[in-house]
Amino acid sequence: MASLDGHLEQLVRRHAELRDVLAGAGLSGAEVARLSKEYSDLDPIVAEIESLRRTREELAAVVEMSASAEDAELKALAQEELQNLRERLPVLEHRLKLSLLPKDADDARNAILEVRAGTGGEEAALFAADLFRMYQRYATLRGWRSEILDLSETGLGGVKEARALISGRDVFARLKFESGVHRVQRVPETEASGRIHTSAATVAVLPEAEEVDVRIDDKDLRIDVFRASGPGGQSVNTTDSAVRITHLPTGLVVIQQDEKSQHKNKSKALKVLRSRLYEQERQARDAARAADRKSQVGSGDRSERIRTYNFPQGRVTDHRINLTLYKIDKVLSGEALDEIVDALIAEDQAALLAAVEA
Repeated sequence: MASLDGHLEQLVRRHAELRDVLAGAGLSGAEVARLSKEYSDLDPIVAEIESLRRTREELAAVVEMSASAEDAELKALAQEELQNLRERLPVLEHRLKLSLLPKDADDARNAILEVRAGTGGEEAALFAADLFRMYQRYATLRGWRSEILDLSETGLGGVKEARALISGRDVFARLKFESGVHRVQRVPETEASGRIHTSAATVAVLPEAEEVDVRIDDKDLRIDVFRASGPGGQSVNTTDSAVRITHLPTGLVVIQQDEKSQHKNKSKALKVLRSRLYEQERQARDAARAADRKSQVGSGDRSERIRTYNFPQGRVTDHRINLTLYKIDKVLSGEALDEIVDALIAEDQAALLAAVEA
């Protein structure tokens, strides 16, 4: 406990030191940006430290008052306040511990969301379309901006592949646990016998990478252009506007044909490629940490089945945390998705806390 208190005191002193330095003059723009970020990162931690200290001081004062009070009514009031403070203290301590947890540097980034139909034919494509709409509605409800980067439809209302850039506050932090295999169980409209079919779609959530994050050499790229095609393969453009970019060192391929402009398609394809390369680097960085701490919410690997949407029972089950909600319509409309996201974040924080305290 003494070492923790010493660490907290260091953080408070550093926060005050940064405030004084930033109030002075003679800093370059880069120094101001760097120190301002450190100061703002410490702000919520110091607020929690001060709140905990005030509560401990109040507790000590009330203990003393309760011990010395002779008036019965005053003593009863002191005992009641004592109970309230003792209940509040563990909550504040827990909040402080959470604020001290290592932050995911990518949490504040925008995200590129990719949804692909998996096993199950047209039914899988219809489910992929349902998922893509769910995330678009969820983005709207949270006040985020959603920009479709690419949409490959089947012509029957399904989606073979869809990609969107989601922009806003803490987008990646809230969407990153959505990566994985999503399974659906329902009776397809085309199923005459009423049998329940199981199909799947994969979701990938990538932190948006900027040019400064990933350097791509032109010599490492093969860029092919061709005519964009629509559902069923019919041509929807008479010019070679679609772009296929192959990253030769990794073999990653990105196809972009949503725009009528070849230049715009190339720009979007490079954005997606950059984010995929950044995600590869991110996964490599996290490999050692993941080996030390197997997260309760799983690895986020796209091969891992994470959630089942069972229409006959009206339920959605997240298998990583054994959470079941009997409100499938509200989940798919985006309204109840926060209940799952919040539970996943809480489970991840609990696992991090357990690792730190071990």
